[in-house]
Amino acid sequence: MKALRAFWAWLRAVSGDDAYERYLAHHAAAHPDRTPLGRREFFSQRQAAAWAKVKRCC
Repeated sequence: MKALRAFWAWLRAVSGDDAYERYLAHHAAAHPDRTPLGRREFFSQRQAAAWAKVKRCC
């Protein structure tokens, strides 16, 4: 069971599925005086940043 959990954690990390949890951990450590983004706002900003790098039309 421990190996399965480790594999699942690894899979979530490499796929980016745990990005919001990592963001919250970082935010709590680095910016404890500020309110973190909500899950929806976090993923919206992340998608906007990813698509801003696309410079082709088709």
